[in-house]
Amino acid sequence: MTENQQAQAEKRLEAALEETSARDPRPCCRDRLRDLKDVDANAFQQAVDYYRGELIPAIASGAEPLTAWIEYGCRIAQLTCEGRTVAIDKTGLAREYSDQADLDELVLHLPLGGRRRALLVGLPRERSPAQQATCDLLVAGRLSLTEG
Repeated sequence: MTENQQAQAEKRLEAALEETSARDPRPCCRDRLRDLKDVDANAFQQAVDYYRGELIPAIASGAEPLTAWIEYGCRIAQLTCEGRTVAIDKTGLAREYSDQADLDELVLHLPLGGRRRALLVGLPRERSPAQQATCDLLVAGRLSLTEG
């Protein structure tokens, strides 16, 4: 990754965020990376290497930035714990995440075994009541609904 690639990737992401009014996916990735660094230094280094060697060069070369960042979030989540990633639409219906989420879908990584909370990978532009309830239960562990 060069400084030029970093600047180009940043510029492309900022343009995509402005054009689509999507939520910035980087805060979810940063939070997950912070957690990963404390738990598994090797996995953290794999995530950093992917960022430098794959993510930024790909975006700088023309990959769709929002999709690339969500994919990076999925990669970090998988490095954190084994599981499956789902996209949840406005009605609360979940589907297996494949390689792209709609900007109005909530993307979560569901750890195998059911002993850990879901990991937030990507947020929709605005959460629907069903998506908020899903976050409250699976991510935050709240058993009562928040006003929203």
